[in-house]
Amino acid sequence: MQCFRVIIIGFILIAGNIIGQTYELRGIIIDGVVGNPLSFANIRAINTNTGTAATFNGEYILKLNSGEYTLVASYIGYNSDTLRVDLQSDLNVNFILMPSAIELGEVTVVPGVNPAIEIIEKAIKKKHERNAILTSYIFNAYTKGRILSTQEISAGGTSIGIGIGKDTADLKITGILENQSKGYFLRPNYYKEEIIARKQTANFPPTINILTGGRIIQNFYSDDIQFFGRQLVGPISDNALNYYYYYIEDTLAIDNKNVFQIYFSTIDENDPGFYGRIFISAKTYDLLKIDIDLNSAANPGGLFTNVNIFQQFVPYENNIYVPIDYRLFVEGNYLGLFKFGFEINSILYDYEINPALDKNNFGMLVLKVQPEADKKDSSYWRDIQTIPSSLYEVEAYRRIDSLESIETTFWDRFSFFADRLYLNDNFYVQGVMGLYHFNHVEGHSPDFSTGFQNLFNDRFNGSLDLSYGFSDKRLKKNINLIYLLDEYRTSSVSIGIFDKTNILFNESDNYNAFTSTITSLFGKYDFRDYYRTSGFSVDYKSEIFPVLSLNLGFINRTDRSLSSKSDFSFFNRNKSYPTNTSIYDSKTNAAKFGFKFDFRKYIEDGKFRRRIGGSGSNISLGGEALFSDPSILNSETNFQMYSLNINSRVRSFASTYFDLLLEGNISKGAVPVQLMKALPGNIESSGKN
Repeated sequence: MQCFRVIIIGFILIAGNIIGQTYELRGIIIDGVVGNPLSFANIRAINTNTGTAATFNGEYILKLNSGEYTLVASYIGYNSDTLRVDLQSDLNVNFILMPSAIELGEVTVVPGVNPAIEIIEKAIKKKHERNAILTSYIFNAYTKGRILSTQEISAGGTSIGIGIGKDTADLKITGILENQSKGYFLRPNYYKEEIIARKQTANFPPTINILTGGRIIQNFYSDDIQFFGRQLVGPISDNALNYYYYYIEDTLAIDNKNVFQIYFSTIDENDPGFYGRIFISAKTYDLLKIDIDLNSAANPGGLFTNVNIFQQFVPYENNIYVPIDYRLFVEGNYLGLFKFGFEINSILYDYEINPALDKNNFGMLVLKVQPEADKKDSSYWRDIQTIPSSLYEVEAYRRIDSLESIETTFWDRFSFFADRLYLNDNFYVQGVMGLYHFNHVEGHSPDFSTGFQNLFNDRFNGSLDLSYGFSDKRLKKNINLIYLLDEYRTSSVSIGIFDKTNILFNESDNYNAFTSTITSLFGKYDFRDYYRTSGFSVDYKSEIFPVLSLNLGFINRTDRSLSSKSDFSFFNRNKSYPTNTSIYDSKTNAAKFGFKFDFRKYIEDGKFRRRIGGSGSNISLGGEALFSDPSILNSETNFQMYSLNINSRVRSFASTYFDLLLEGNISKGAVPVQLMKALPGNIESSGKN
């Protein structure tokens, strides 16, 4: 009996291994007449939901379980090539496609009528018919992003740094991002996506690798087309005929079925949008392919020299056309200082058409990185990769990983104008420009600060600021610590300990210490008032719902007025500094309560929850209450102060927007002047007395 059990278990393991075995089909698709590769040709396994598209060089990879398949390679302008394979191991299969004949039927030309308009009208009608029967879908995507520049780049957190300098060299691959994702759509506009696996070159942290997933994949069958944070009209959007002009540029064929090649562009060249070619079936009026560019009016600040979008569509269940790929090619030259580019290549496959999806599973989260996404090994990537790696990409991985392994010294990170000088990835000291400041209250003041960031798995940050005034003879100290809690660091505990010179109404002061130092030393004018504050603060903040965060805290502060201690200036020695405004000298113990409603959607990048603005307008609502009471909190002040603010970003014309901040305050009792609010203003001329 024991032997029988062993045999049964062994049989199950072997059978499971056979059934789950995935093999790789690899090859090239070429023109049967001249032998040129057919860029981005489609390959599908009939009677399955699996397919892919070739690279620019006509190369493809298709992952399938063992079994018999009928494969079809297709390309507009050619007859499809069909091949049957019995897949029991990795195979190399090439496809040769022959040009397709065009069937020229009778065409009636009406004077003054553009035949392309009628085609677009029927394509828009077909889009509505498609959308009426497409209630939901699920798809998988494999995405590869390539960053190109003339110089090596580095990244940290969610930012990318590129060395600036005149360089006319050719672009090279300086970064690669790859991820596997799964997307969900439910009518009318519910959408979310999850990244299952991701990897990138060593010069990028994983948190950067969200740019090639989620909503960056555009579907031109949708009216929701967004580029660089703004909504654009697509070539078959409902209002496209009032926005673009069209004409039939050519008639092609696929499997001897005619396809219209239509050129389009904006009627008004000042309107942001697209121009290029779309391909529409002459029989069904389905959109088959787009090869278009972003026009100059949609180019933010003229930053990019070229933005090209390429996408193809294939039929699935009920002859519903869905995207099989999405390719974005961008080149730019920033102020002539450096050239750059990036490419996005996405293959969409394994569609499930009209599955049962619950709208309650959709919410504020639009993109989530799965916890295991960064832990996939090389064998996993070999099994799921659907875009072949070129020799240039393999070399780029090797070169970048080699460069990143070289230890970076302090002088490699040094910059004279930097706010901080990093000793390593976690610790920093004060930058050169911040080592000194001057004002008429403290006098000449050497400054020093140091701090740390992203310790304990990106949770712990802190800083220490020191300053000594040679005129007021005081050493100022300021310590800040913050620890982030919860899986996505949506809660925090912060502590502050301070004995420092503070700026009166500093919340409304948008200038730095360097500005007042220059106006004081060279113009003998200081637009600020100062006071001394010492004590401590404790705050706790937490996001209790996706749209609501609460915070509470306690502050102990002793505030004292200060007076001028220095009359120094290089020029205007006959002038006097303005009298420093006195405050209400007091000790305040206060409890603080606050809330914030933020209705923007968010992504979870594996460590942090980050809000996204999208292409439309957005709004947030916040408030705070401050209570100071002598009997309960042993405070020298007795007041209650309430504030409410509305913060909104409103899209306007072209690529512009404006920010709107409304803030209201109400109080009960005598509020110390140093705790009041003031409207921001501009500094006066340094030469004005």
